[in-house]
Amino acid sequence: MRDFLEDFLERLIFASRWLLAPIYIVLCLSLLFITVKVIQETVNYLPVMLLQDVKGIMLFVLHIVDLVLVGNLVLMIIFAGYENFVSKIHVAEESEDRPTWMGTVDFSELKLKLVASIVTISGINLLAAFMDLSQISDREIFWMVVVHLIFILSGVLLALMDFVTSKSKSI
Repeated sequence: MRDFLEDFLERLIFASRWLLAPIYIVLCLSLLFITVKVIQETVNYLPVMLLQDVKGIMLFVLHIVDLVLVGNLVLMIIFAGYENFVSKIHVAEESEDRPTWMGTVDFSELKLKLVASIVTISGINLLAAFMDLSQISDREIFWMVVVHLIFILSGVLLALMDFVTSKSKSI
């Protein structure tokens, strides 16, 4: 009886990973929302594009790059998270379009890529703010810089912790 109960409990715990699947589906839908937002921003910008100065065009491009980076980040989380915690994506095994990193990013690498993406997105937002200083208060700029530096420090500390952990495992 004990073996049956233990086996049942272990199967239940192992199967519980599938509770993450709907979350990954919602993340897939968020990619659709990001795509719609990029198209919407582009359609809204097209009529005034030729009237914009270089700064206006740069701000538009930075905004689109920001959305692309968020989309890439979401896609990376979907692929790596699903493969690490739910199931392998078998339909991608034979595809020539399969990203080279897919199936090789472990949880530690995913954390570092996540923090690197957040730092990059924060840096782009900071650059956009610096390009439009007339619209942003000194206090807002100050806090944007502080948050950006905290993201950088967090990334460095996370990478350092992973480095120390990997070195202690090899000893």
